[in-house]
Amino acid sequence: MDYVTDQLGTEADRPERLEIKIASTTSLDKYPAKQHAKRVAHNLRVSHGLIYLPGAATVLLEDSDQAQPFRQRRYFYYLSGVDEPDCHLTYDIARDELILYVPEITPKKVVWSGRGSNVTEALERYDIDNAFYAPDLIRDVDKWTEQHKEGKIYILHPSQAVRPGDDFSDHVDYWRLGKAIDGARVIKDEHEIQLIKKANEVSGAAHAKVLRAVKELSNEREVDAIFLRECIARGAKNQAYNIIAASGENAAVLHYSKNDEPLEGRQLMCLDAGAEWNCYASDVTRTFPLSGRWPSEESKNIYQLVQDMQETCIRRLAPGVRFVELHVLAHKIAIDGLLKLGLLHNGTAEEILMIGTSAAFFPHGLGHHVGLEVHDVSPASAIADRYRFAMNPVDEPWSYIHLLNTEDKLFGEGKNIDTALLQPNAPALEEGMVVTVEPGIYFSRFALEEGYFNHPVHSRFINKEVVQRYLPVGGVRIEDDILITKSGHENLTVAPKDVSMFFHLNSLPGSDAMPARQRTGRQFHGSAETGSQHTFHDLSRDNRETRRRADPLPQPSTSQPRPYGKFPLAQMNGTRAQLTIEEALRRLEKLRVNEDNKDSGSNETSLI
Repeated sequence: MDYVTDQLGTEADRPERLEIKIASTTSLDKYPAKQHAKRVAHNLRVSHGLIYLPGAATVLLEDSDQAQPFRQRRYFYYLSGVDEPDCHLTYDIARDELILYVPEITPKKVVWSGRGSNVTEALERYDIDNAFYAPDLIRDVDKWTEQHKEGKIYILHPSQAVRPGDDFSDHVDYWRLGKAIDGARVIKDEHEIQLIKKANEVSGAAHAKVLRAVKELSNEREVDAIFLRECIARGAKNQAYNIIAASGENAAVLHYSKNDEPLEGRQLMCLDAGAEWNCYASDVTRTFPLSGRWPSEESKNIYQLVQDMQETCIRRLAPGVRFVELHVLAHKIAIDGLLKLGLLHNGTAEEILMIGTSAAFFPHGLGHHVGLEVHDVSPASAIADRYRFAMNPVDEPWSYIHLLNTEDKLFGEGKNIDTALLQPNAPALEEGMVVTVEPGIYFSRFALEEGYFNHPVHSRFINKEVVQRYLPVGGVRIEDDILITKSGHENLTVAPKDVSMFFHLNSLPGSDAMPARQRTGRQFHGSAETGSQHTFHDLSRDNRETRRRADPLPQPSTSQPRPYGKFPLAQMNGTRAQLTIEEALRRLEKLRVNEDNKDSGSNETSLI
């Protein structure tokens, strides 16, 4: 902003208005509202009509003079790009004219609450054809209706008519607009993709910040606070959803939100948190050991199983793939893993899949669309259209693996569930979609004890004794946001996981150890990975120590590089060593295992 001029003037038709003009010489990257309006009109399949959408209004808290936190209506934002309260828009389909109506500016409002855009600024800031003040709306809509006797006014809901009661008019249609916008929103354009990437960048930095600090923390609320502070400091004031900072058995609660329990004595933290950038969401989950090392074989086993579920499903993402097939694939991988660990027994993998017992440990869908909402809209669910996941054959409320057809008749027991996936109405992924892949394995004490342990069918497949050992794990979920590209997919999420996660867990709390990001994420073509998600920057620049609770990892010298046994570290000082995180961690881990075994005389492998 180069200069600000206050213009206190009058208008001939409304002398009470206060006009304040803010001029800027910088160009604005406008949100493509006109492009979105055209796509919606195309989906309506009409050549003329008027779309009307009200934005979110300023609303006071009940019995209070304080306003509720403002959150723009997402359908309105999609057709306007305006994140200001008390606005309205119309789009004349035949004339291809998008008009924004902004609230009037008065001296009292400016003094007490500040103000939004005036009509001149709105035209400069937003991708619109014209702008007027809100009192002109009803007059303009009445004029349009008079000129178009057969024309329809398309609104989202009966309660959003221009006037109360107008929804009863033959001119008003509130059935078709929502579906038309949903069909447009499900495919993201380049501008939207960049906003989701930016939200993921902020979220990735906040997740890394938590990892570097968590060993010094004592309560879930501190994790919540660190994540939120980092997002706000980076310009993302709003979260896409309530932060889930669930430690121990709290991680088995899918939408845990208390975030106020002590961390002492707990093995893992499941942090499900994503920032919002210009109204666009990210959705990121990481599960990590609070001590910086795997506290038990059980926790490590479950993490590796969930990681296998996620990576296998992500590799298969591409246009034409039906997401429901990947959901069933994730269950198959989960069942195989749980059988190997002894958590499931007394049955074959196919038998357990068909009866739905795996939902005791994996009770939710594999993922969903992401965009203006964290669970974004679409014409059909990412999981299924004609088919839906529902209760198992014995009507337990905990199981969601079985597919029902439109008559709600279950497929016969023993019939391969894949036959249900051959139906043509199951939706396929398309280029431009952004979906999450978020498998999880959970040990909900309540669900297991109340829904499964004494169940006449499920109980024989669940090994109660082994489950008792895994209850302290709570739950493991790993979640990334994936863009479907023309030839495969791109991972938009940059939050550390796996080896990179341990790098951050064992870095100094105050160090800014977020790996430099050279590009937006992982790009895949088919099943071949053609890039790396992280680049490891010069360690000498960080000047950090890597710590362990027991035997610390060797620290790089501040003068000359020092070899350790047969595995000398890269010259961290004096040279500009460029390593990937994976390469550096492998060297450090190999060194640490060698030192541990030499000290203890043991041949055991580290849990990290």
